[in-house]
Amino acid sequence: MTVAAASAASVTGAASVVQSVDWLAIAPPVITASVALIVLVADLFLPQKRKPLLGGLAIAGLGAALLLLIPLHKSTRSTFCLTTNPEACSYTVDRFTLVIQFLVLGGALITALLSMTETEEKLPAGEFWFLLLSSAAGAALLPASRDLATLVVALEVASLPAFALVGLKRGDRLSSEAALKFFLSSVTATAVMLLGVSFVYAATGTLHLTEIANRLADVPYQLDTVAQTGVALTLVGFAFKTAAVPFHFWVPDTYVGAPLPVAAYLSVVGKAVGFSGLILVTVIAFPAYADVWGPALAVVAALTMTIGNVGALRQSATRAYSAIRLLAWSSVGQAGYLLVPIAAAGYSSDAQVGATVAYALMYAVVNLGAFAVAALVAGTKPLNRIADYRGLYAERPFAALTLGFFLLCLAGLPPGIIGLFAKVTVFSAAVDAGLGWLAVVMAFNVVIALYYYLRWTAVLFRAPEEAEAAPEAAASEGAAGGPGTGAVGVLTARPVRLAVPAPLTLAIALTALAAVALSVMPQIALHFASISLF
Repeated sequence: MTVAAASAASVTGAASVVQSVDWLAIAPPVITASVALIVLVADLFLPQKRKPLLGGLAIAGLGAALLLLIPLHKSTRSTFCLTTNPEACSYTVDRFTLVIQFLVLGGALITALLSMTETEEKLPAGEFWFLLLSSAAGAALLPASRDLATLVVALEVASLPAFALVGLKRGDRLSSEAALKFFLSSVTATAVMLLGVSFVYAATGTLHLTEIANRLADVPYQLDTVAQTGVALTLVGFAFKTAAVPFHFWVPDTYVGAPLPVAAYLSVVGKAVGFSGLILVTVIAFPAYADVWGPALAVVAALTMTIGNVGALRQSATRAYSAIRLLAWSSVGQAGYLLVPIAAAGYSSDAQVGATVAYALMYAVVNLGAFAVAALVAGTKPLNRIADYRGLYAERPFAALTLGFFLLCLAGLPPGIIGLFAKVTVFSAAVDAGLGWLAVVMAFNVVIALYYYLRWTAVLFRAPEEAEAAPEAAASEGAAGGPGTGAVGVLTARPVRLAVPAPLTLAIALTALAAVALSVMPQIALHFASISLF
């Protein structure tokens, strides 16, 4: 062989391991991460009075990432594939990926709208927007990940900024405590998951999900225990992100201590991350061990919905932050419903895990809307008790009607048709898989949830309580004959009505329109129930 021929062969060999990158496929998370870096750098040079521009830049970046999902819906696209096996890829964009990315980026966009006022008044703008966009980039990467290494990296990129977001209220004891609890419990879960991933790799010799599925189906007998242990431990990390029992204990304190927009973000985007990861590893990578994770997830689903709903039921209307705690416990209960189709997939290969995706879309819209109205109420009543919502209809009819509609959707009652249909879809998944006992537990929990959702809804439309001014003020005003006095000189205090920030109004309006559209045309969400990952 001549030197020239050897050189040519060397170049050819090198070219065989060089990958062409599908930039359009990876554009949504890349754009989001790039805007995060731009915001971080811009924060160093912008004067304080121009910091609101960072929020506008973040919203524009999330909007651009959402628009880039449109050209991806035409076909399945994959990139970062093995040269020895082009079907084993690290990044794949299919219907499942697009729906979860839309949910994640849309949820981050609504969170950004909710956060505009917070960053102007209470939170450091540069740090907040960088952390939010970084977390959203990781969350958008996760549903496209098709190997365990990328899944773990995406999960941590989504999670680590979230710890800082929870504790971003400097000097606030509740915020610091919530961040510490969230961090310690999440790090423990991650360590367990990494141990599980290492066991799976030891048993299979690969990290790609499709290759893991093939090798677990024929794993040597002496490695079977290692493989089963790895499967169980890997699921722990994703179960934590979904707030499934017994990994739910961080939720109430974290939601109360975090800034309200961050609590909304965790309730929706955090769950989307956990459930998409759980679906990928169970349905694609671990079908050979469905007899291990199927029964386990069924029991966890039953416990999660029951404990979550009982926790929400116990919230006192007059307790500080009871509205946020109710939403936190409600999110735990809703996580139980979301687990049902995944558990059903362990019993029947025909089970449609897409029912979880359809239910997640409904839950994301109405839960973000409920948190948006809670942020509105918190503007004048920062303790955010359920009792503080009494008479909201008299003061702000649109906010009361939208919150009532969101609560009815979560309860699954008309006119919240999408909530009813989503629950029926999940219920059917359990019945079709032969999990009749789980369907009965779900029906029982739906009845429990009806009580606390309707109790809060009723408070919205009760007549507001009239607050009397202090006797000294009333006496002095009455003696002076000043304005607001009656015949006997009694002053009646009226609630202060503050102007609602435009971004907050837009967030409430967008979620309300989306919830109404889904109830009028539930097929928009329900057709995703047929999503298949095979």
